Amino acid sequence: MKISYRLAVITAIFVTCLITANIIAVKVISLGPFTLPAAIFVFPISYIFGDVLTEVYGYQVARRIIWLGFICNLIFVFFAWIGQILPSADFWGDQQAYVSILGITWRILAASFCGYLVGEFANSFVLSRMKILTKGRWLWSRTIGSTVIGQALDTSLFITIAYIGTGATLPTMMLYHWVSKVGIEVIFTPATYAIVDWLKKKENIDTYDYQTKYNPFIVSEKEKA
Repeated sequence: MKISYRLAVITAIFVTCLITANIIAVKVISLGPFTLPAAIFVFPISYIFGDVLTEVYGYQVARRIIWLGFICNLIFVFFAWIGQILPSADFWGDQQAYVSILGITWRILAASFCGYLVGEFANSFVLSRMKILTKGRWLWSRTIGSTVIGQALDTSLFITIAYIGTGATLPTMMLYHWVSKVGIEVIFTPATYAIVDWLKKKENIDTYDYQTKYNPFIVSEKEKA
């Protein structure tokens, strides 16, 4: 499949949102009774663009871009860690601030990576299958339905791995995160419709995954039997 500049832009936004969310998630914000990471408004956008990728270009393309996002995030984490362990200049007194924001907590990192991969692949799989079942109708049902499942898996995995044994109230944290992320998906549904419609017209493409193998580890151009 020839890569258009539109697909390149969608991919860049997807990966940028992912990496941005992982950076700013270190800040905890308070919105009324809710205590949430600052990334709560950014990470769901990666799901929205994940929906767009699967809906327009199909699961095969989305699968490769999900792995690309994982690799790009891993590259960022690696070089942030290198920056952390390199000796500081004598006149630079912000090492602790650097560690606080960009320092690597391996447990949180593992939780983030596991949640991301499972959640994104579940999201893409559900949307792809629902598109076939609904014969391309009711886009809202696919974007919201896939997010409900994908974000449930992502959130439950992340919070369990990151916070189990810390004394945190895991069910409450999971519920707050999940409801917030799904709510953002619902709010952005009109924008998702507009982007999907525009891309389908411009790209002259509307992919249905009838013959697709859903193994997340197949990344070659041609599907393997």
